[in-house]
Amino acid sequence: MTVQRTLFAGPDPRVVPGMYVDADLARIRPERTALRLEPGAVVSTNTYFGRFAASYWQRYTAVTDVRLTLHHACGPQTLLRLDVVASDASGRRRPLQTREITCQGEVSVDLEIRRFVDGGGIWFELTAIGGGAQISEVTWSVPAPERDRRISVVMCTYDRPAEAISTLLTLGGDAAAADLIDAVHVVDQGTRRVEDHDEFHRVKSLLGDRLHYVTQPNLGGAGGFNRGIRELTRSGECSTDIVVMDDDILCEPESVIRLSAMSANATRPILVGSQMLLLSETYRVHMTGEWEALDELKAGRPSANGRNGLDALTDQQDVRTDAGWNGWWSCLLPAEAVAAVGLSLPLFFQWDDIEFGIRARKAGFPTVTLPNAGVWHADFHLKDYNDWTRYFSWRNAMIVSAIHGRFDPKQISGVVAREITQHIVSMQYGLAETFLLAVRDFISGPSVLHDGGQAKLGELARLRADYPDTVRVDAATGLAADPPIVVKGPDPQRDRLDQVLAKRVVKQYLGRLAPGRVAISAHDNRWWHVGLFAEAVVTDSSQTGVRIRRRDKGIAVRQARELARLCLELRRRGPELAEMWRSAVPELTGPDNWQRLFDGE
Repeated sequence: MTVQRTLFAGPDPRVVPGMYVDADLARIRPERTALRLEPGAVVSTNTYFGRFAASYWQRYTAVTDVRLTLHHACGPQTLLRLDVVASDASGRRRPLQTREITCQGEVSVDLEIRRFVDGGGIWFELTAIGGGAQISEVTWSVPAPERDRRISVVMCTYDRPAEAISTLLTLGGDAAAADLIDAVHVVDQGTRRVEDHDEFHRVKSLLGDRLHYVTQPNLGGAGGFNRGIRELTRSGECSTDIVVMDDDILCEPESVIRLSAMSANATRPILVGSQMLLLSETYRVHMTGEWEALDELKAGRPSANGRNGLDALTDQQDVRTDAGWNGWWSCLLPAEAVAAVGLSLPLFFQWDDIEFGIRARKAGFPTVTLPNAGVWHADFHLKDYNDWTRYFSWRNAMIVSAIHGRFDPKQISGVVAREITQHIVSMQYGLAETFLLAVRDFISGPSVLHDGGQAKLGELARLRADYPDTVRVDAATGLAADPPIVVKGPDPQRDRLDQVLAKRVVKQYLGRLAPGRVAISAHDNRWWHVGLFAEAVVTDSSQTGVRIRRRDKGIAVRQARELARLCLELRRRGPELAEMWRSAVPELTGPDNWQRLFDGE
């Protein structure tokens, strides 16, 4: 069974070559599945996609050996040296085997997967001596498992027809990946339909009767993914593993092969996820593995030994990490887990994949985030924090914390008070109101999820329209004057943050602030800095414009009073609220509830 291919070029010119091969580009000619070496060329596949993740294979499968096979063609005077190398958890390299290759043919190297429990990978290096050479069709294979696990793909899309078409063509156009796929379910929830795109006929031609295209009202990512999963499990069981996938990723089909191979060989059913790579910096890993922090109402806490923002051109994650869940930008859900856990909560947007991962983990299905399987995704850090999505992020975090966390009333109310107060003192009144609505709706109970989130979009638009600080302004045309830039000072110490926050509250209340308008960069946009001024022009994190914030004592006082009331209610009713949400999970995740939503009832 081929579990991995060594590729030498990415699926798109935007991807830097160093993600696949490390060499002097002037001395090689890389293609997708072949590589030509000029005389004297030295090549290493100690790269993000070039490594074999030996540590993960030893930890999660019973496979003890892997075979590296490559086809070669050498010039008459060429000696091609092949060195197979391994690393350990600390990154120290150790040689495994060396071969000297001449002529034309095929070479195979059998390698033990041992001494990798805590970390390490395997790769190979090539040196062309005396002349040129070419290698092609490089594969890593293991004995075929007892069960041939097939996969089905579920893609959710909303008003991104071009992106969805591109992802489907990339996936379907890779013969090795497409050969694993039994079905592709595309759930279109937008008004600009994928089926109306000029290239949709190519998708249909590639996938044939494996393509299942359905439309439905916009139920968010949760509704889109769960519709596809529901279609695959309608008979009461699922015959394939399910790979859920975003529409707007830059897809590496090889990653799908690697997810499927790990699942097929695992000693027990596991969720296997792709890492997120940044689309603006195609060499950077967003997160190598993550957990939730339910007491803090936050996702994306790096796992033990995990790395955030890893530069894959200069550093490899040798030490093995674990994961509590994997985002559904690309994640394989084993059939057994889907059968046991069911569908996710109808949370519309954000935290639905996290909640499913937590519930799967509790049911005995852990998550593995595979370090050499990644897809490129639009960068989170280039999305502005102040938008309607904060409502869903915050409300859903509270719901998941109530269901799966300790949900200590004192702790949770403290987190809520601190977060929203920071927005008030930094004059983000529209964002504070967005958060306040999220808390009110959480307290109101599971009925808030009755329509799957559709009506909330309109409510949020109307609510935020009342606050000028939510409006993005063009920096060149929207400002009458050019205010001076002010740079933040040193960050406050963590143990003093509450004291600093209290001081900013007093300053804002009394109006003891620096007069006039100032400009603050996105980098310096911190509540403790912005809260020193009466008016600030703050650059949006997306770098597409600015937002103008002005002190309004009346709004601040009203929001602070509402916040105090809500926090008191959280402290008083915390255990009751947690039990209310926990008891609602079976009904909320049940197929009848989801079918009602799919039917628009």
